[in-house]
Amino acid sequence: MASAVASIWQGITYRGKDGHYAWLLHRAGGLGIVLFLFLHILDIFLVGVGEEIFEFFLFIYHSAPAKVFVMALLFGVFFHAFNGVRIILVDFWPDRFSNLKMQRTLFRLVILVTLIFFIPTAIITVAPIFGVELALSQFFGG
Repeated sequence: MASAVASIWQGITYRGKDGHYAWLLHRAGGLGIVLFLFLHILDIFLVGVGEEIFEFFLFIYHSAPAKVFVMALLFGVFFHAFNGVRIILVDFWPDRFSNLKMQRTLFRLVILVTLIFFIPTAIITVAPIFGVELALSQFFGG
């Protein structure tokens, strides 16, 4: 057990800098998306089992701890998408994007764009927890 913990710790604290953190966040985001997909399939399956169980499951989704997980999922989805574009650029145009300076610049650009998209959606996600109703229904026809 101690060797497994040491191995995980070494993987997390590896000094690969931007490239390592891009890989780690990309992998965590992808795993989070897959786990949510399985949870969503289970959720849809529960509709057929019974309405009470399905409604309880929906109640869990709207709780404060679930909102934190939704925020993590949002960050994972945004980062995974934008980092995927970075990977495509590096794979298809290696002569232009594969040097270390460009890799670092692209990674930081991915983080910046991820935060630009994540922060407003995170605010919208957690606003109901604090009793703030954002007037977004006028934009979405609700």
